[in-house]
Amino acid sequence: MNWNNFEFLNPEFLWLLILVILLVIWYFFMRKKDTAILTMPSVKGFKVKASILSKLKPILYVLRLLALAAIVVALARPRNVSVSKKTKTNRGIDIVMAIDVSASMLARDLKPNRLEALKKVAVNFVDRRPNDRIGIVVYAGESFTQTPITSDKAIVKRTISELKWGQLEGGTAIGMGLGSGVNRLKESKAKSKVIILLTDGVNNSGNIDPRTATELAKELGIKVYTIGIGTNGMADFPWSKDPRTGQLNFRKQQVEIDEDLLKEIASETKGKYFRAIDNTSLKEIYNEIDKLEKTKIEEFKYYNYQEMYRSLVLLALGLLLLEFLLRNTLFKSFI
Repeated sequence: MNWNNFEFLNPEFLWLLILVILLVIWYFFMRKKDTAILTMPSVKGFKVKASILSKLKPILYVLRLLALAAIVVALARPRNVSVSKKTKTNRGIDIVMAIDVSASMLARDLKPNRLEALKKVAVNFVDRRPNDRIGIVVYAGESFTQTPITSDKAIVKRTISELKWGQLEGGTAIGMGLGSGVNRLKESKAKSKVIILLTDGVNNSGNIDPRTATELAKELGIKVYTIGIGTNGMADFPWSKDPRTGQLNFRKQQVEIDEDLLKEIASETKGKYFRAIDNTSLKEIYNEIDKLEKTKIEEFKYYNYQEMYRSLVLLALGLLLLEFLLRNTLFKSFI
């Protein structure tokens, strides 16, 4: 029997076991009065031989007490409960993460830089979305789909981990990044469709206007969460590349993020705008989005109860019957 699944339906009846203990104490002090005594001046004329039955007679009382204890435990309704679960997951959320991979994402206001800080947070976000499909879109001066929408989280996490600067034409085409995300979701049958658009700059390239892409997202029922990443004030930006070593040179530069545009995109699509000024706030933003967008999961539990009181009642009846038979046969008294 699995004791982890054992329970008493009416445990309050177990207090009656105190009565059994009191009866044991009572018998211990009163047992001598239970035996008939014949007073004689002398027993010299009698051959007295100790009988083993007289020593075993207390067993009758023990049987009665055991029967009483069994009845008390039976009243407490002991039972074994086995629980089986069935989980029903409604169709999850389809999410596209549109990530800016322009050169400015190497700025060092987040540690070690914006892109590496994002990659770590994004991988953790994917781990918390087991029931959703996720796709990755990257953009700079142009955009393309790095990973189509998939339920294979290993592929998504590997894609995020391998993101790097330099694969695309320079610039920040927010409209193209958003447009690519919309294009990935337009055929989606999911009840909830979400784009998480992250950028650290101002729309300055591309042939799709961000507001046009926003209108498309709105018409398709796609919610867009926008994230502006970068500290307030100055930050170390990559400025040039050493032709001999390939090492990037950095210099202080004003952080510029088109927050008005990002707020407009989020507002028009019923999403939300966030500003990540450091590693901690970036992590908190993805945690909040994770809480805002939840997949509905229904869990059904089935309980199977194995009642055990019947066997205890039968045991009590058996003990009482045995006590009755012994009292009227081997231990029968004629006094």
